[in-house]
Amino acid sequence: MTLAAGFHDVPPGHVPTVVTHLEMTARPAPLPAAGTWPFRLVEQPDLGWYRDLYRRIGTEYLWAARLQWSDATLRARLHDPAVEVWTLRAGDADEGLAELDFGSEGECEVRMFGVTAALVGTAAARSLMTHALVRAWSRPGLRRVWLHTCTLDHPKALAFYIRSGFVPFRYQVEIMPDPRLDGTLPEDAAPGVPVIRRPP
Repeated sequence: MTLAAGFHDVPPGHVPTVVTHLEMTARPAPLPAAGTWPFRLVEQPDLGWYRDLYRRIGTEYLWAARLQWSDATLRARLHDPAVEVWTLRAGDADEGLAELDFGSEGECEVRMFGVTAALVGTAAARSLMTHALVRAWSRPGLRRVWLHTCTLDHPKALAFYIRSGFVPFRYQVEIMPDPRLDGTLPEDAAPGVPVIRRPP
C-alpha cells in the first residue's frame, strides 16, 4: 500500500523511520586502502558475545530486533552455514560487525553492519565494508549484494553506502514499537529521537 501525501499519525509507543534499500549488481572498483584493521571470522558465535557487540554498536540507533529474539531464533540465524559473521578488531576487542547472508542463490545480504562509537570517523567502517565486499564478491556466481539503512542510523550512513557502490532501489516507511519503552534498550538511548508515549 502506498501512503497518500500528507501527515500521518504515529501510534503511541512507536517510532517512525524511512528505510532505504540499496544494491550493487557488479563488483565495485577497489576502494583506497583504509588502514590496517584486522578482521576475524567468528564461527558459531556465542550469543552473549554477539548481543554485547550488537548493543555497543547499535543502542544509539535503536537496534533492538536481535535483542528481542529468543536464544533459539538467534542461534539459528548466527549458526546458519549460509551466514558469515565478521568483526573488525581494535586492540584485543571486537569493535565492528559485518553479517553476510548468502542464503539466497546468487545474492548476499549485508544484514548487519556497523562499528562502535569510538571508531566512527576513523575509516574503520570503510575498511570493514571493503573487506565485506571482497568476501561477498569472491563467491562464485554472485550477482547482487544488498542492504538497507534507515533514518535512525548514523546521519552519514546512506551517503557512506552510496560511496561504497550501492544504489538505492526502494524506499519504505517503517513504524516500529519503541524499544526504550519495553526495557529492551535504556530510556536514554537515541536522545535525538522523540519518545511517543502511550497516553496515561
